[in-house]
Amino acid sequence: MTVQKTTMDPPVSLGLPLDEPTPPDDCGVCTALANERTEARARGDLSRVSDLNVEIRNHHPARRKRRRT
Repeated sequence: MTVQKTTMDPPVSLGLPLDEPTPPDDCGVCTALANERTEARARGDLSRVSDLNVEIRNHHPARRKRRRT
């Protein structure tokens, strides 16, 4: 016989959203993405703004520290 659960799960806990990334001045790709992000925000397309933030953030991934051997 299967035991049914009769209580609710605890509420989901979400963190604060990340700050909007600032593109480096010397990267043309990031500058173009930032301009596109500004246009998307003006249109009210916040989903596209979020997607562009991810693209800018991931365009220059942080370098990993080398492990000592």
